Amino acid sequence: MTTKLQSCFPMIRTRMEVMEEIRSKPALSGTFKKWKEGQQKEFLDFCTGVRGVKLLYDSFFKEIINPEYTPERLEEFLSLLLGQAVKIRVVLPNDSTRIADEGSLLILDILVELEDGSLANVEAQKVGYKFPGERCACYSADLLLRQYKRVRSEKKENFSYKDIKQVYTIVLFEKSPKAFHDFPSDYRHKMRQESDTGIKIPLLQEYLFVPLDIFQKNLQNKGIQNDLDAWLAFLSVDEPEVIIQLIQKYPRFEPMYKEVYEMCRNIERVMGLYSEELRIMDRNTAQLMIDELQEQIDEQKEQIDVQKGQIDAQKEQIDVQKGQIEGQAREIAELKRRLAENAR
Repeated sequence: MTTKLQSCFPMIRTRMEVMEEIRSKPALSGTFKKWKEGQQKEFLDFCTGVRGVKLLYDSFFKEIINPEYTPERLEEFLSLLLGQAVKIRVVLPNDSTRIADEGSLLILDILVELEDGSLANVEAQKVGYKFPGERCACYSADLLLRQYKRVRSEKKENFSYKDIKQVYTIVLFEKSPKAFHDFPSDYRHKMRQESDTGIKIPLLQEYLFVPLDIFQKNLQNKGIQNDLDAWLAFLSVDEPEVIIQLIQKYPRFEPMYKEVYEMCRNIERVMGLYSEELRIMDRNTAQLMIDELQEQIDEQKEQIDVQKGQIDAQKEQIDVQKGQIEGQAREIAELKRRLAENAR
């Protein structure tokens, strides 16, 4: 049976063909059997065009939108996000830039230096971190300090703070934090530091948040409205109907999908990529459970502290009342003593 995407991309293999190759190679068969039933189905679905490939995930993103081999693709996406034309000069390693080992909820993380010397970090999170603003401010500061150290080392005595360029922190959420859901029509939030007087002083740090779950809700109601919508749909939507609409309206995405499905013909390679994504997702799930349990513990501690405060306040009130009773008892005793003296 021909899937909807097979009609657009004839190179997509059938389920029977994919399974025959997996069964014919012990290594592939062994890997496949280790996966859960739902994971096996997901793999077969995107290999055979029943669903699209989740291109937002790191392994697949870097295959199709590789800033080293096809920089124009990421340049276009960044230009649309930032609202200005950008050119990538170099891809930078980003492992050492993390303040802590917090990559566990990331499904994409890429750092590039632009032609003007500014830095742009693009990351996607399966589930949005708690305190997204505070976290991104810390990471942005870390990137800024990294740039400062590098430029100062290169320039030496010729160094000037004018040599320090903008740092962009761009975060895409598959499942966005609660705060973003107060703005159900907005799925691009750009932030920068500004003065309350209007004075213009460049503070070099800008942030851009994209809640993809909110984008997808808007997509259902309004469809693809512009080039940025097209890119967000390409990265985050796996419904065949939407993919077909996308390539019809924006034909430039068709070659990228062809690359995806040519890649899917190499079962050994794509199983390796998918296994890596499953490993990351397992780690994500474990980290999420840890975070949720820690949050419960913190909430329980807060409740205990509140209750302890209430108990302490009640104890203090009891002590005051006890003091009052003891004082009243002394007054009664004194009155009785006087009555006894008067009776004599």
